[in-house]
Amino acid sequence: MVKIAVVSSLIAAAEAGSLAITWSDCGAKHATVTDVQPTTISTGATESLMGSGTVDEDVTKAQFTATVTAAGATLATCSGDGTTDIECKLPLGAGVITVKALTFPIPKGTVKIPVTVKTSSFLPASLAKVDVHIAATEQNGEDVICLDVRTTKAMELEEIAERVNSLQTTWKAEAPTKFADVEDVKAYLGTILIGEEGYVAMDKEVSDVPNVDIPAEFDVRTAFPDCAEISGNIRDQSSCGSCWAFGSTEAFNDRHCIATGSKVKLSVEDTTANCGFFQCQSQGCNGGQPGRAWSWFKSHGVVTGGDYFDIGKGDTCAPYSLAPCAHHVPATDKYPVCPSSEYSTPSVKACSESSYSTDYDTDKVKATDSYSLNGIQAIQADIVQYGSATAAFTVYDDFPTYKSGVYKATSSKALGGHAIKMLGWGTENGEDYWLIANSWNEMWGNGGTFKIARGNNECGIEGQVSAGRAGSTDIVA
Repeated sequence: MVKIAVVSSLIAAAEAGSLAITWSDCGAKHATVTDVQPTTISTGATESLMGSGTVDEDVTKAQFTATVTAAGATLATCSGDGTTDIECKLPLGAGVITVKALTFPIPKGTVKIPVTVKTSSFLPASLAKVDVHIAATEQNGEDVICLDVRTTKAMELEEIAERVNSLQTTWKAEAPTKFADVEDVKAYLGTILIGEEGYVAMDKEVSDVPNVDIPAEFDVRTAFPDCAEISGNIRDQSSCGSCWAFGSTEAFNDRHCIATGSKVKLSVEDTTANCGFFQCQSQGCNGGQPGRAWSWFKSHGVVTGGDYFDIGKGDTCAPYSLAPCAHHVPATDKYPVCPSSEYSTPSVKACSESSYSTDYDTDKVKATDSYSLNGIQAIQADIVQYGSATAAFTVYDDFPTYKSGVYKATSSKALGGHAIKMLGWGTENGEDYWLIANSWNEMWGNGGTFKIARGNNECGIEGQVSAGRAGSTDIVA
């Protein structure tokens, strides 16, 4: 009866939602769990989890047991030898948790344990606090797996915004119309951060501070007014993890205008498509490293290319082909419904605008230098002299709710790395900040921009800044 009551309470007031996944290794003798991914799943669907770890011996056979509990009551217990799927069925059709079949023998070293979680669409995330204990013994009867997994409700963006505002911190939050939930945000990230696998340091680092007056406040858009239409343009990366290409190309675009007077837009499409793995550690819409894009600007150059709404004008080589889009808000002519998954990486081998008079190879615009910037004053001095810079930082799940003020993370749940354009800095209500242009269109944040705390490497933003210079010889006709 206790079991039925628990499941009945889970189904009451039901609604679809997201479940956050946390885990811990509970100490098997012969194995250590090192990771469980993903960290969030959706209710009303069948989702796959993958537990990863290491084992210190060959395992020729095993006996598995899985126990599912909620609110102190056992909902299901299941067991098996691992050669076939082991299913734990929750009462009243609430769901099925399955430890997938393995192939024996399992050799010493890295091991992966797949688990699927199928939940009813009537399982409310607000009450879905479930503990799953998975254990196994090997051929000698000794512990070889011990893993505890817990599901809890993933906070909705409205709840996150309410929590942030209740803290009365340095910024105001608002549930964004751009995203339905936290998971939507991940499609817009994709920057490789320092310390992550695949990160490659820049070839040159600048830490010296030249004899340049650094003002208390600075904004590239007003400091170089002749290029304000370029530096003030808020772009939209659409449903593609190309932020690394936007943060780099946009900053180069500003510097190119400041150095040459040319107000032509540069092509994020070209950077996304062609600054590949060996140059940018890039997989296009699946992420890359913005600093390395500056090296590509120097070695290969980038063609001209406007935004999606510039397609058909014929005044640049390769405008951005991925349409800006709306998630859970009503679609409009400007922002149609987003695709169900990320867009595929575009392909650019020639100019897409048939009426554009210059061929792809001739149209290339090159940077004259590329480097990383080390230190706050070095960053500021470089921006004062040459214009916007590129930066990368860790996005936490409260960041998408930013509306105004000086952002400081109030959450510890990281969603991924993000790249943006640094426009300048200032102080607001006693809080020093960096002024940033995002690539989530003008409907997000403060007209597409945000302020983030300056001076304490907030979210790592001061530790991964890159830039380069544009010379007067690369003016586009």
